[in-house]
Amino acid sequence: MRRGQTHLEEDSQKEPAVGYWKPLMPSKGSKEEPETGCQDAGPGDESQSAEQCNVSRLRSSSVEIREKGSEFLKEELHKAQKELKLKDKECERLSKVREQLEQELEELTASLFEEAHKMVREANTKQAAAEKQLKEARGKIDMLQAEVTALKTLVITSTPSSPNWELHPQLQSPSKAVFRKGHARNKSTSSAMITAASHNVAPEPISRECKEVDSVLFAEFQSWKESPTLDKSCSFLDRIYREDVGPCLDFSKQELSELVRAAVEQNTLTIEPVASQVLSVMKGSAEDCGGPKKCALSGLPRTCKHRITLGDSGNYYYISPSCRARITAACNFFTYIRYIQQGLVRQDVELMFWEVMRLRREMSLAKLGFYPNEI
Repeated sequence: MRRGQTHLEEDSQKEPAVGYWKPLMPSKGSKEEPETGCQDAGPGDESQSAEQCNVSRLRSSSVEIREKGSEFLKEELHKAQKELKLKDKECERLSKVREQLEQELEELTASLFEEAHKMVREANTKQAAAEKQLKEARGKIDMLQAEVTALKTLVITSTPSSPNWELHPQLQSPSKAVFRKGHARNKSTSSAMITAASHNVAPEPISRECKEVDSVLFAEFQSWKESPTLDKSCSFLDRIYREDVGPCLDFSKQELSELVRAAVEQNTLTIEPVASQVLSVMKGSAEDCGGPKKCALSGLPRTCKHRITLGDSGNYYYISPSCRARITAACNFFTYIRYIQQGLVRQDVELMFWEVMRLRREMSLAKLGFYPNEI
């Protein structure tokens, strides 16, 4: 028996059994004992014992495979759970980022809407203010247009070259004004005086002067006329300042001359007659402001029938007839070019040019000492 079992074990170790086998299902309460069946087998049951041994080995190998498979699956499951946890954390982080972005977007949208409403309110306020200003401006324009119409009428009917004596009676000399005054009941006396005066005055010779347009001066005037300005940098006014205005307003008292020139340019100079029986109180010294017997601009002893004020200074400067003629000539020139700049002169360009040349000639004559006796 021992020998047969030994033989069987040796044969089974040398050559594995190959053949058909049936799986034996163990009972529920029984335990697997793979080795006991091989030891209890007899010589007649060698093939059956070998078969049982093979089945036991297969069963043990399948159990090992199952255990290894279960361990592998557990490891994979553990890895998958870890990955899921990581993905859950990532999803939570991304959801928080999304919520934060949505909140910021809502706040930005709200602020944009608020800013838009604010801009609309400001635009409406500005539009209302602009409409109010437009309404006021239109009223001012209407008023200014009426004034411009009146000034145009005045300019057309009275120019520096041919003043309207009816509109400006103060420009007449005292000798001429006498013949225009009087009452209706004294017509005979006044007519007699006019007849006597006409017999005593000798007829003036008729003088006809020839004129020719200087091409350079006319070109400069045309260039200035296209966009009139009071800026000294343009060639037209620069020449007149150098050749006429500067010399005409250049007096012995240099400091006062500069003040007078600035006041003439800014249209802030005032000339008024001086009453012979009234002496006004002056803020400056007598040496600077002159007096009824001394000219403040020339410093020479002259009879001063007029005085000037510069802006709002309040100081009065007594001037001689010659200095008054020079200042008046410069003021007439600046008044005329201001009228042109404001569009109040509606004449042909050549007529305006000759009027400017006449005013320049008056400045030159005044500088040389010529002035009308009525001044």
